[in-house]
Amino acid sequence: MARAFEDKRSAHQKIAAGLRRSITRGDLAPGAQLPPTPALMEEHGVAGTTVQKALTMLKDEGLLVGQPGKGVFVKRSTQQAISPGAYMPPVAAGEPYRWISEAEKRSQRGSSKLLEVGVVTPPYEVAKALGLSENGQALLRKQVLFLDEEPAELTRSYYPLELAEGTAMMEQRKIRGGTPTLLNELGYPPRGLVDEVSSEIPTEDEVVALELPKDMPVMLTFRIVYSDGERPIEVSLLVKAAHKYRMRYRQPIA
Repeated sequence: MARAFEDKRSAHQKIAAGLRRSITRGDLAPGAQLPPTPALMEEHGVAGTTVQKALTMLKDEGLLVGQPGKGVFVKRSTQQAISPGAYMPPVAAGEPYRWISEAEKRSQRGSSKLLEVGVVTPPYEVAKALGLSENGQALLRKQVLFLDEEPAELTRSYYPLELAEGTAMMEQRKIRGGTPTLLNELGYPPRGLVDEVSSEIPTEDEVVALELPKDMPVMLTFRIVYSDGERPIEVSLLVKAAHKYRMRYRQPIA
């Protein structure tokens, strides 16, 4: 028999959670007006200040907007689906990074800001995935990806030094077409990937980079990209705001 369990969150957090789910799953569409405060008070059996706290949370997350004299409306659309497979193939010579071209297909503006490039001792799981020895080093390229000027993803990508040394990957500058294109030119085309997706409490670095509201979890993707012979050529930690994005995978069933 299942044991009894109680949701110990505050009343305004519970109300915000219900409204948030209705917004991210499309039950409350962009532009929809929320019921007035008295109606929400009656529905949830709470005081007006509790309702206002819940609405403030969702305004801070960019999901709601208040219009003086009119009410509170849904601002943001449902969670945007990101399909990893669309970003992996190398691009042809002269074409832009796929983050940019894929954004254009959705009538969005994609951009990126390179934060750090350097040789580091990577985290344990990254070193293990790359097959590095104890205290082995890798190249780190860290950047923030933007959609319509808003931070969408914090990316930390690690590469084997034997592949990166002597290439543009080591330089503090963007790479035309992205690293998949450069690795392909070097004879290491991406052939497959493994993703592990988890929900995490963000670090301070992630909160600042993604401009996250208080107490908002993130979606972390631990990705290993393989080339020919199952050789790992890139391991990345990709962090997105959990309330804004979802991952979409399409996979044939044998």
